[in-house]
Amino acid sequence: MYDIRFLPPAARYLKKLKDKELRSLYQKAAEDIRTDPLIGREKSGDLKGIRSVDIYHHRINYELAYTIEENNIIVFISAGIRENFYNEPKRYWNP
Repeated sequence: MYDIRFLPPAARYLKKLKDKELRSLYQKAAEDIRTDPLIGREKSGDLKGIRSVDIYHHRINYELAYTIEENNIIVFISAGIRENFYNEPKRYWNP
């Protein structure tokens, strides 16, 4: 089993979530990633090394971006709505 760490943007977004159903979908996605970290799609280009999982809620696409570190730690970089989502991981993650 992998350990989990949240960077400030992901932690801040998840803390502010008021929709309990959406919060539980994020928690389920995090647990799924924790048991099998390779379920997310790997990104390319500037985001090489980042994986993301799609979460659909009320016909809106949300994303959870993460990376896997060498010492069995999963680092959640950001979470949020798909629109303009990948601007934030670029700021907080340096390979």
